[in-house]
Amino acid sequence: MQITAVIPARYGSTRFPGKPLASICGKTMIQRVYENARQCSLVGRVVVATDSDEIARAVQQFGGEVCMTSNMHETGTDRIAEAAQKLDADLIVNVQGDEPLLQPQAIELAVKPLLINQQISMGTLKAPIKSEQDIENPNIVKVVTDTRGRALYFSRSAIPFVRSRQTDLIMYRHIGLYVYRRDFLLQLTGLPQSMLEKAESLEQLRALEYGFCIHVAETDYEPISVDVPEDIVKVEHALRQQGRAL
Repeated sequence: MQITAVIPARYGSTRFPGKPLASICGKTMIQRVYENARQCSLVGRVVVATDSDEIARAVQQFGGEVCMTSNMHETGTDRIAEAAQKLDADLIVNVQGDEPLLQPQAIELAVKPLLINQQISMGTLKAPIKSEQDIENPNIVKVVTDTRGRALYFSRSAIPFVRSRQTDLIMYRHIGLYVYRRDFLLQLTGLPQSMLEKAESLEQLRALEYGFCIHVAETDYEPISVDVPEDIVKVEHALRQQGRAL
């Protein structure tokens, strides 16, 4: 089975223009994400999907593969889908370009359910929330699943609502890494935006609202996303602690 990881990368981030080219311990962020994805043994090919000539040149300089895409896309998923149309792959892994600490094992956890069960069209990840502050943070997306690991809902709000304190209740954050069967990805991005998707500004809700299942595997990977320049310091500190600064 052909598995391709696609990293969407655009230059014009509102809060951090040129973010994929930001230097992190001497390497661009896009190079770090690319190299991490390459380390996953299940992934046969890694492609950066971008509309920026500058990002394309930077990727080619470190030996990466680029797929040029339209500059009209509103979402990273749409950019991934355009690239998928040009790729000969069975599974497409959407790897977020702003998570330079991505663990190859996390990709593997998301991919394996689709290899085992042909009925699963889409997969993603969750991790336990360890901080009360994170539970209330709308920038950290929460997810609840059923007993089979299928997503029931994603929200920026704290879910589930806890009416009385339960010491054994674990809340989960959603890790924004997705695996799609190629045909399903093209089908999904061809559907109109859904009401819940617009309300929460969460693309994955489109799949749920149209009645599709999303398998959610659990991981202990704790991402540090780079949203603003100040986040670079946090990532560099983490890399040094892990001995991965080179």
